[in-house]
Amino acid sequence: MCQCLYVCHYTIKLSKLVAEMSSSAAPSVLLNNGVHMPILGLGTYKIKDPEEVYQALEAALDCGYRSFDSAAVYGNEAELGRVLKELLPKHGLTREDVFITSKLSPKDQGEGAMEAALHSLSELDMDYIDLYLIHWPGTRGLSVSDQRNPGNRAQSWAALEELHAQGKLKAIGVSNYTQGHMRALMQSCKVPPALLQVECHPKLCQTELRSVCKEYGVCFQAYSSLGKGELTKDPVVIEVAKTCERTPAQVLLRWAVQQGVLVLPKSSNPDRVKDNAKIFDFTLSDSDMDRLSALDCGYRCCWDPCEVV
Repeated sequence: MCQCLYVCHYTIKLSKLVAEMSSSAAPSVLLNNGVHMPILGLGTYKIKDPEEVYQALEAALDCGYRSFDSAAVYGNEAELGRVLKELLPKHGLTREDVFITSKLSPKDQGEGAMEAALHSLSELDMDYIDLYLIHWPGTRGLSVSDQRNPGNRAQSWAALEELHAQGKLKAIGVSNYTQGHMRALMQSCKVPPALLQVECHPKLCQTELRSVCKEYGVCFQAYSSLGKGELTKDPVVIEVAKTCERTPAQVLLRWAVQQGVLVLPKSSNPDRVKDNAKIFDFTLSDSDMDRLSALDCGYRCCWDPCEVV
């Protein structure tokens, strides 16, 4: 059984977290294995065109992003690695100054996990990946009810643990796992997951799942914080944004980080990339936080993993 006697520093008191945020251009948290991870990351889903990748990463590095989230299924690992090699020296940075996340494709779940992770390393042209996640609890080609899914997940995790021991994956974690998936993993793992990445926003607060992560010392990261843009049009979000004199996107991202949730907004538009970084110099009031959280209705903009056994 995995002995999870770790402290996940994203659960520290909010006052301390806000102080850290305001004192650094790229505030970070300490994962349960001692690795520092930036609170703000740039999502790269659907950003594949070389010119778009370049302009998004250049804008991001300019305004303090140091974390970049990719995946095998995004098809942009090679381009991400190539552009970073070009841009890092320009910004006076080295490989060690940035945090790279990638993810295992569902088609490689199980016996293909080791080879797939090594392929991601090769595509990125890096000696190590800072954080590598199992992207989905299921296996491509199997139904969600297929009883082989749990075994495939376990096999994938064992491969990630081995590569972690070799130093090729500095931290390992999971994405789109439910409470049940998380508890099963914690019962069998040798190395606990450092992070869980799932859809989370005011209409899907994930309160129970966040509690499970807190229980096990697993950092919690949100994707689709803007609900694929839908939430930026919500009347409550718009009203709070007007009160704060901020954009709806900034309010939604701040709602997350103010609760210790890491975020990775996605955009290839340089202006939006920069706007999305301006979330550490203001605080939402308790009443505004409550109003936003009251929108919770279990609404998903993306995939639902709840039926995957």
